[in-house]
Formats: sequence, C-alpha cells, structure tokens
Amino acid sequence: MNQKAVAENVRTQALDQPEVSIVVPVFNEEATLRHLSSELFRALASERFELILVNDGSKDRTGQILIELAGAHSEIVVVELSRNFGQHPAVVAGFSVVRGKYVVTLDADLQNPPEEIPRLLEQLRNGHDVVGSVRENRQDPWLRKQVSSLVNTVTTASMGVGMKDYGCMLRGYTREVVEEIVELAEQAAFVPALAMMLASNPVEIDVRHVEREEGSSKYSPLRLMRLGFDLITGFSLLPIQLVSVVGLLIAIAGGALSALLFARRIILGPESDGLFTLFAILFAFMGVLLLAVGLVGEYVGRIYAEVRRRPTYRIREVISQSVDSGETDGSQ
Repeated sequence: MNQKAVAENVRTQALDQPEVSIVVPVFNEEATLRHLSSELFRALASERFELILVNDGSKDRTGQILIELAGAHSEIVVVELSRNFGQHPAVVAGFSVVRGKYVVTLDADLQNPPEEIPRLLEQLRNGHDVVGSVRENRQDPWLRKQVSSLVNTVTTASMGVGMKDYGCMLRGYTREVVEEIVELAEQAAFVPALAMMLASNPVEIDVRHVEREEGSSKYSPLRLMRLGFDLITGFSLLPIQLVSVVGLLIAIAGGALSALLFARRIILGPESDGLFTLFAILFAFMGVLLLAVGLVGEYVGRIYAEVRRRPTYRIREVISQSVDSGETDGSQ
C-alpha cells in the first residue's frame, strides 16, 4: 500500500471515530426506546457520536427492540449484560466499550431531554473534565424528592464534595475520567460521586426536567434510601465516626444518670415510679448500639465484597454493525 493510500485509510478511520459517546443504562424500557433514540439522533445531528445502550437484564421486549435499533443505525452499540446488575454497574459496563473523547450518561426515561446534551459538551470542550447537572423544577413525586434531598444533604456533609444533585444521570465526562472509573472497578461504584473525586476541574449546570411520559421509575423510596446509604458508606467514614461520638456522649450521660440514681436511692430510699423511665433510657441506648452494629456490618460487608473481587458486571455480548464480541466482565 502506497503512502497516499495509507494516509487515506488513516483519514477514513479518524472520520469514523466518534467524538462523543452517549451511554444509556436500560432496564425494562420497551415503551421509551424508539422515542429515546430518535430524540438523541435529532439532538446530536451535528456530532460524530455513538449511542451505547446497555441492556441491564431486561425481562420485557427491550432486548429485541435494541437489536432492531442496532441493525438500523450504525451509530448504535448494544451491550447485553448477563443479568440485572443495577444502574451504576451498567453505566461502568458502557464505559468499558466507549470510543469517544467525551462521554455523556443519560437515563432512558427522557425526563432529562436529550437536547440538553450539547450544553454539557460545550462545558467539556471548554476544559472541564466532569460536568454535573442539577434538575430544575424537578417533576417527581413529593416523597421521592424529599428522600433525594435528604440523601444529597447527608452525602455532601459526609464526602465534602460540593454537588447539589447526586441523582441526576445526565452528566458529562472526559475519556480520561471514564478510563479511571473503569480501572478502579469498585464493587459499589456510584459513578457521579466517584467521578467528582477524580475530577480536577468539575462544574455543575442546571438542566430541564420533565414528567415521565411512559413506563415507570425503577427507584422506589426504599431503593433510593438504600442507594444513598451505599453512597455515604462507600465514600466516607464520617457516619461510623459520628456514631462513635454519639456512643461516647451517651455512655457519659448514662454514667452520670447512674450516679444520680444511686445518690437518690441512698438519700431517698428505693422507689418504683421511675421504672418506665429507665426502660425508655435503655431502649434509647439499645437503638444507638444496634445502629452502630449495623454500620460496622455495612463497612465489613464492603471490605468482604472488595476482597472477593467478583465482577461488578458481566458483558454477554456487544452488538453493532461493526462490533461483535463475546463475554467479558468487570473484574481487573
């Protein structure tokens, strides 16, 4: 092959290389997928992009629809996971196959309109390595917003990382940050918080948030609380340190109360009227003790999970018009 042909081949490969990778975790989203893909293609019409749709063990017709979309569009790459691993492991699985210089994550429910993506890309091109987003006029049920607000407040206090909205999946990352996240391979990776800890020049912007038109949310208030608990204990020792401080204060108060009751008994003699008060105090002490044991168990469980080094995800197949790969996993 002569030099001109080599140069032409390199130029063609450069043109085929996407500059932007969109990663969307998908779980039982058959109602929104076609609309999602059309909206993304319209929003990114001026970009060289790839759309990575990660099927996180869906049980409905999601898998079939994804295969049809990949067959119809060369920009679409479908990552099939072997089972349901959860939203954040699915995102990391998508990160493991991205080719773009800039990477944007997005939920499949269309509550964050895809037309907001160019605003994130603008910030990435301006030199920011992580672009977070804050949902304006959030269109979610009241209870979910309250739980999310509590998780954001406690997490910010625990981690000391200044983020207003940890729950919004519409975020932008440079390729370097994405590769670091994949390399870390944490068992309980919470992608937005992990990226903020790796970022050197992060920024947050306000984005639109609309009501979900089809399908239903996969996060109940209980699951949101669990996710927040995972986030807090996964990135900070502050909770267990606070429990230790509270335990110390309660021990001091208990010792003082015991001394007071003993002195009262010596001076006034035995009494029976304070029995229920003592029970109430005992129950308060037991509550703190059980909370402390639970937190210790949570941290020990995380240590156990990290020591086992089981893969956080397992890719069964990657489907596109140009890629055909077998099973891989998220272990290092």
